[in-house]
Amino acid sequence: MKQSLQLKIGQSLTMTPQLQQAIRLLQLSTLELQTEIQSALESNPLLEVAEEDENDAPASSTEANSTNSDDSVEVSAQANDDSGSIAESELSSSDWDDQPDSSQTDSDWNEGIPDELATDSSWDDTYQTTTSTSSSTRDDDWTPGDNDTLQDTLQDHLSWQLNLTRMSELDRFIAEAFIDAIDGDGYLTTDCGDILLQCQEQYPEEFMDVEMDEVEAVLHRLQQFDPPGVAARELSECLTIQLKQISPETPLRPEALRLCRDYLALLGNRDYKSIMRRMRIKEDSLQAVIELIQTLNPRPGSIITENAAEYVIPDVLVRKVQGDWVVSLNSEVSPELRINEQYADLIKRGDTSAQNQYLRDNLQEARWFLKSLQSRNETLLKVASQIVAKQIGFLERGDEGMVPLVLHDIAEAVEMHESTISRVTTQKYMHTPRGVFELKYFFSSHINTVDGGSASSTAIRALIRKLVDEEDSRKPLSDSKIAKILEDQGFNVARRTIAKYREVSCIPPSNERKQLVS
Repeated sequence: MKQSLQLKIGQSLTMTPQLQQAIRLLQLSTLELQTEIQSALESNPLLEVAEEDENDAPASSTEANSTNSDDSVEVSAQANDDSGSIAESELSSSDWDDQPDSSQTDSDWNEGIPDELATDSSWDDTYQTTTSTSSSTRDDDWTPGDNDTLQDTLQDHLSWQLNLTRMSELDRFIAEAFIDAIDGDGYLTTDCGDILLQCQEQYPEEFMDVEMDEVEAVLHRLQQFDPPGVAARELSECLTIQLKQISPETPLRPEALRLCRDYLALLGNRDYKSIMRRMRIKEDSLQAVIELIQTLNPRPGSIITENAAEYVIPDVLVRKVQGDWVVSLNSEVSPELRINEQYADLIKRGDTSAQNQYLRDNLQEARWFLKSLQSRNETLLKVASQIVAKQIGFLERGDEGMVPLVLHDIAEAVEMHESTISRVTTQKYMHTPRGVFELKYFFSSHINTVDGGSASSTAIRALIRKLVDEEDSRKPLSDSKIAKILEDQGFNVARRTIAKYREVSCIPPSNERKQLVS
């Protein structure tokens, strides 16, 4: 192959470290952003948190370096009967490049930092997202949640009770084997024969003469532990254990025991007629028995092994002020940062020492970081304001007022790429009078209407939920019947689509929703 030189003219995008940092900050969640800010504060001496008592200082010293200057800026969305229009207000941005006593060295500090830091792109093929939100990977780095109290497992809870119970050494060993075989819901995952075989394999001489009756006795002892119903082998046994532990004077307790022991399958199929015939009780008595059973816990272990609470800090706040929907950033998300002026003043000495160069490098890095945070706040506020403008119906009427919305609609409105909108709306939350929602919640597909329009799938799911809530529990609505009702209301929804939306909303089918009384 002959080698040759050719000249080509083209455009290419260079992903500088500063631009990568801006894009990374844009897609971080609130907790991840707090971790990133903490890491920057620890590694860069030129960055500091502005104290509350210094917020009233002159603009030249604090406002020039504030990262939360946009948090107080509100973009109002006015509810309009004809269309949801948004009244835009100017976004005030601090002059990040102003420094007091400007000199020739000041211009060097600002070199390479643009007035606006563009984070909009379709650079998914160029920029690879990293799972780490901090440049440091030390084991002793603090992350949100590190101070949470360690929660005991169900095994720990049962072992604690076992230590307070008088047992022989053999019975205690059997009990420990049972405890290890209990899952998070509190059910025994193995049978007594396997437990005995396990004990005999480990200690053949000690368990040579142990009979199955002794293993069963240890299991019954464990079944008296807290929480009630633990160590059961099946649902019927779990409910029966709990019923036996309540007061014998409880009305209809014998009937509930018999139903859980013998006819639980019929109850699961809601075959009330067969239950009444076999147990020879009337409908009102059966209803009272079912209500007693519903007070029991079918997953007793979940009381101990509940998942740790997940806290969501909203990035955007939405409230109604004098008829207008106002959008603002949550100022509590991140601390207010600024440049440390003492260190910045030292740079003006103008020497070429290593210490001075270190400070100059950190000052430049700090200013890029502050600029990236400002760009993140401005982009997030702009996108959130457009979402509110298009979803005023949801804010006014709930899910039934949701309109179809896709990423392209917002990208076109704010003149950004769809990939940027996707990054902004991922793991970002909005606090509204109707609750806290992820920004992606406001995006949904559409369903065609009879008049040629479209409706949001979220609104259709809300209508299905409303119909189910208002139905006659003796004669629940089938999927076909729900589709017919929606068609009468102007929505063309197939029966299989109704079934899919019903499953997504965790609504059981009509045969499982049937009840004895309305």
